[in-house]
Amino acid sequence: MLFRQSGIFHTNYANARSLFPLPADRWMIGLLLAFALTAPFTMSTLVLSTQLLPWLVWTAAVLGLNLILGWTGQFHFGYAAIMGIGAYTAVHGVRNGIPWEIAMVLGGVMAAVIGIVFAFAALRVKGLYLALSTLALQFVMDWVISHVPAISGGTQATLQAPDISLLGQAITSDTGLYYVALGWCLIVTVFMLNLRRTGLGRALIAVREKDFAAAVIGVHSLYYKLVAFATSSFIGGISGAILIFTFYRAATPEQFAVNVSIELLAMVIVGGLGSIIGSYFGAAFILLMPGLMNSLIGWLAQLLGISLGIETLAHIPHAVYGALIIIFLLVEPMGLGKMYTNLRNYLLVWPFGYARK
Repeated sequence: MLFRQSGIFHTNYANARSLFPLPADRWMIGLLLAFALTAPFTMSTLVLSTQLLPWLVWTAAVLGLNLILGWTGQFHFGYAAIMGIGAYTAVHGVRNGIPWEIAMVLGGVMAAVIGIVFAFAALRVKGLYLALSTLALQFVMDWVISHVPAISGGTQATLQAPDISLLGQAITSDTGLYYVALGWCLIVTVFMLNLRRTGLGRALIAVREKDFAAAVIGVHSLYYKLVAFATSSFIGGISGAILIFTFYRAATPEQFAVNVSIELLAMVIVGGLGSIIGSYFGAAFILLMPGLMNSLIGWLAQLLGISLGIETLAHIPHAVYGALIIIFLLVEPMGLGKMYTNLRNYLLVWPFGYARK
C-alpha cells in the first residue's frame, strides 16, 4: 500500500525528525501543492473566489486559534475581536499611505498587543472562568470597534479596503488575490508544522497538560502563556486583515462579532485540538458544508418531486448540518483530524489486521 515503511531506516536524528519521513506523505503533499498552485487554471472563478480563497484564509485563522487552544490549552472566545483589530489596523495603515506589507505586520503587532491583554486573564483564571473572561473581552472589543468612529466610522459604517499592492505591484485579479491567501496559509502551516518540533512547542504542550508540573521541570508557564497568546494573536490579526483585503474588500463590525468567534471555536473542535490537518478539515466543514447541504437537499427535493417551502428549505439543511457535527463528535471526539490519523494508521499495517491496536 501507499504508507509502507519498508526501506526507511532511522539511522540519524535528521531523518527521524523530518516532517514527512514516509514517501507517501511527501507525494500527497506534492499533489496537494500542485492542485493549489494550478487551481486558478482548473477551477471556475466562482469556486476560486467564493470557496477556496475564504477557506484558505479561515484555515490560517483556525491554525492561529489552535495554537492557543490546542497547543496551550487556553480557552479563547474572543478571537474574532483579535482578527478585527488586525483588519482595521491594516486598512487604516494602507489608507494613510503605509505600504501594504508593512500594514499587514502592523495589524499583526496591534493584534498581538491586544492578545497580551487577553493573556492576563489566562494568568489568573482557568477553564470556564477563562472562557467567560475572553468572552467579556470580546464584547468590550465589539463595543469599541462599533462606537469609536476613528476605528470603524460608526455602528453602521463600512470601511472600504484599498487595493493590494504587493512589492509595488497592484493585485486586483481573483487569481492574484487567491495566491495571496494561499501564500499566507502556507506560511502559517509551515510555522505550525515546525513549532511542534521545537522547545517552544514542547513547552506549550507541557503548560497545556499541567502548568504546575511544567513549572517543576523549569517551564515558566507565565512566560509561555504570554508568548502563546501574542503569537496566536499575531497570526489572527494578519489573517483578519487578509480576509478583508482579499475576500470581503470592506470592513464592518459585524464581520468580527461574537458569533464569528464561536464559529472559529467550532472549526477547531470539529477539526481536532492540536491537529494541523484537522484545522483544514474543520474550516472546510464549518465554512463549506452549509452551502453544500442547501444545494444537496434542494436537488434531492426536486429529484423526488417534493415541494418544500422557502422556510423549510432554509431550516432543514441547518438541522442536518448540526446533526452531522454531533455524529462526527460522537464517533471521534478528537475531530476529523483524528479520523484521518486513524485511517492512516490502519493503512500503515494493512492487510495485517492483527497488528492493529
